[in-house]
Formats: sequence, structure tokens, C-alpha cells
Amino acid sequence: MASKPIGFLSLLFSSLVLVIVVSPALADDVMVTVRAVTPIQQTDGNLVCATMDWWPKDKCNYGWCPWYNSSIINLDLNNTILYNAIDAFKNLRIRLGGSLQDQVIYGVGEHRKHCENFKSDPNGMFTFTSGCLTMRRWDELNTFFRETGAIITFGLNALKGRKKALDSTEYVGPWDSTNAHHFMRHTIAKGYKIDSWEFGNELCGGGVAAKVNATQYAQDLIKLKKIINRLYRRFSDQDKPKLLAPGGFFDMQWFIEMLQASGPNVVDVVTHHIYNLGPGNDNNLMSRILDPFYLSQVANTYKNVEYVVKNYGPWSTPWIGESGGAFNSGGKDVSNSFVDSFWYLDQLGMVSVYGHSVFCRQALIGGNYALLDPITYVPNPDYYSALLWSKLMGRRVLQTTNDGSPYFRSYTHCSKNGQGVTSLFINYSNSTSSDVSLVGDYNIYPPALYEEIGPREEYHLTPEGGNLKSRVMLLNGQPLKLTSDNQIPELTPLAVEDGTPLHIAPYSIAFIRYKNFNAPACA
Repeated sequence: MASKPIGFLSLLFSSLVLVIVVSPALADDVMVTVRAVTPIQQTDGNLVCATMDWWPKDKCNYGWCPWYNSSIINLDLNNTILYNAIDAFKNLRIRLGGSLQDQVIYGVGEHRKHCENFKSDPNGMFTFTSGCLTMRRWDELNTFFRETGAIITFGLNALKGRKKALDSTEYVGPWDSTNAHHFMRHTIAKGYKIDSWEFGNELCGGGVAAKVNATQYAQDLIKLKKIINRLYRRFSDQDKPKLLAPGGFFDMQWFIEMLQASGPNVVDVVTHHIYNLGPGNDNNLMSRILDPFYLSQVANTYKNVEYVVKNYGPWSTPWIGESGGAFNSGGKDVSNSFVDSFWYLDQLGMVSVYGHSVFCRQALIGGNYALLDPITYVPNPDYYSALLWSKLMGRRVLQTTNDGSPYFRSYTHCSKNGQGVTSLFINYSNSTSSDVSLVGDYNIYPPALYEEIGPREEYHLTPEGGNLKSRVMLLNGQPLKLTSDNQIPELTPLAVEDGTPLHIAPYSIAFIRYKNFNAPACA
């Protein structure tokens, strides 16, 4: 028997006791309630996504130059750790794109012979010249992606052919599709599989370094969709790449105009970017990551994007196309440390609740916010957070609430590739632990809740030495480090039998798989 009923009077009484009684051990009893009958959302099978960027090694912010040789053009694809890190996901979604995307030329056709890399230019957009992707490098990338099982989104240059308006960052005129068309045709001829093509990077609304009018952008989307349909006409609907847009910061009116002007079934996925922690050099970065009230503010953006898609583009679905938490390459010694998982995993949970299917983390490698160290390729703590999510959390999202303090977060999904459900618990308190009980709400009358007391698998995440800025994550007290032959370590849970209390320590994170939890939503 995996569950037992709990009467509402006893629940009410225990809640009153929690309010009145202060435990000398600084531990809260927290009841987590999971609505088990129907899912509230469904994510993509590969919610976890990581980006690869175009930045050269001389990309610097605040006197730091943390990109090294980690760009699409110069990343060492023969590195064993890189291969194993991607392969461990068994189908990691990777988005190729970023700030320099709209300055990239593809080395096909007339550009085949003169294909030069980015160079530093103080007068250039983002202080760089345009750069070129050679087809030899494109071959190498696709061989690597095929071998590791990666699912690829490629961001196209959407500024080609446009002219910069005088005294403005706006680019006007129609998109010149010639180079992109030749590149896509070459890609198909080589048999390279692209899951989706994205149009431009951060050109929507006020833009970042450049912007395009929503109506003009929509007309170009229609053109690109026709190119995709024509080039992939012999492909099944399932194998035909999706069209993603606009890949920038959310501006409600601009997004609405884009969807209305492009019309039904042009944009398959609405992508937007999130950098809700501020600049990478902000002295308050760490305190923001640990403040659940601050982290909750971005929920309004997720809700608004979900609203716009449902009401103006119901044929599409929203994705986070890029998010690194802190912009300008992330926070030194913060974005690559254990503490960042308090932001990252909370975002994965939150976007799932608000109808987003994919979350692309900036970056797989490069910058301070990299999942892999850009010099050694050794995984940072967020890599293991991403891998655990990918292995444990299924597509179906269950409504989850708790009666704990605002410093305790809870999210639940149907378990991936197995029975029951998996919950993510995040304890932002620096001093109070949480003793958690999980109950199922089956929407029956008269109302009743059923406590889950069956066996479970626990994955407790803490920093080495108790240092939140540690680059080493502990899983159930053991450091997660590469094996002697540079393999990703096994993520072994702690197996717990019936009835043992669940304890979530201060400043810790836990994935808990309830193996026998009866959730009709997961059937």
C-alpha cells in the first residue's frame, strides 16, 4: 500500500501548529500537494537545450575574456569530455546562434573562396566584423552532431541585404535570402538533419544592436517559410524543420504584430530570450539568485508570452531560445558555480508550468555561464543539474503546491521512462531545513488527500565544503567528477524504503522520484 488518506481537519490542525510552533531544530514540516488526475502542461521531450555561440576568443566583458576557443568556428570537436558530455543526454538539443549570428556569411556559392573569420573592429556591430562559416567546418560540426545524437537548431542571418537607417539601430528593406537559401540547399544535399531554422537574433522590439520592423520581419518570415517548404518538399511533415522566431527579448506589441502579419502556420515556435539576473558584474548577482521573490518576477513574462501565443499564434508554441541568467557572459565565479542552480532549475520548473516547451541555456561552453568549463571542458554544477532534469523529469507537468515558506519551491512532472512522479524541491533558506511529505489530490468528492509513503529515489544536491560558490557539486554527499577516462559519472540515487521521512537541508536542491505514486495523469 503506497498511500494513506489524510483528513482535512488533521491537515488544518497541522497547518495551525506550523504557524504557532517554532522548532528549536529550525526545521519546517512541509506538505507538498500534487494534482494527480490531469497534467497542466506538456513540454517537449527535450526541454533541456544548450546553445553554442559565435563569439571569438577576444570577446571580453568587464575586463574578462571568458570565451577562449569555444565558438562554433573554433571549438575542439575532438575533445573527449565534450563528446561524452553531449552524448550523456542521448539527444541534447543544441541551438547554434547568438549575437554575431546576423553577421555570419555562409561559405557557399560566391562566398566559397573568400570565407574569413570574425575580426575585432571597434566600429563593427558588437565590435566585430562579419565572419564566415566554411563548409569544411560545417561538415565537421554535422559529423560531431550526428555521432553525439544532438538535435540542432540553426540561427540564420536575418540582416543580409538590409540597410541601416541613418542615426538609428533600425535596419530597413527586405531580407536577401540568397546566401541562406544556398546554405540550406547545401545542408540538405549533404544529408545533414536540422530540427529547426531560427530567423535572426535579438532584432525584435527595440533590439539590442539592431532592430527590424515587425511587419517587414513578418514578410521575410513568409519568404523563409516558402523556401523551407520548397527545399524540404520531399520530406515528411515530421522530418521537415520547424521555423523559429524571433529569438529576442519579449515586446508584446511587436510579437503580436509579427504573428498577425505573418499569419497562420508560418511561425512554428515563438522564441524569446531571458536574462533576468542583470549584468554579469552586478555585486548583487548572488543575492538575486537566492531570492525567490526576485526570481518570481520573471513569471509575468512567461505568462504574457503564453497569452500572446495562445491568442495570436495558437498554431505555435513558446520556447526560451536563450537564457544565461546574467547577461554579458555571465557572472565570474557565480554563474559557473553551485549557487547558479538555484536560478537555473527554478527556471526549468517555472517555464514548464507556463507552457514553454524548451529552455535553451546559454551556453553549452563559453562565457562564465557555461555548462562546461571553456578551458578544461570539465562540467560545471549546472551541467549536472541539466542532466538530472533530462534523465528524471518527463514531459507531463503536474500542478504542485506546498504549505511551506516562500523559500521552499516545488515542481512535479511525471517521471521520465518510468512509473510514478518526480519532484524537484529547492530550499532557499540558509538555516531552516524542510521535512517534506508528498500528498496526491485526486479531485474526488468528498475531498481527500493521500500521502505517498512508498519507496523513493533521492538525489540531494549540495556544494562541496558548504561553499555556494564551489565549482564541485555533491550528489548525496559524493562529488560529481569525471571518471579516470573522462566519462560522465553515474548519477546514482539514494534508495529509500517506505515511511522514512524526507529531509531537505538548507541551501540545497533535491530531485525525488516517487516510484509508486499513483498519478492517472501519467498513465
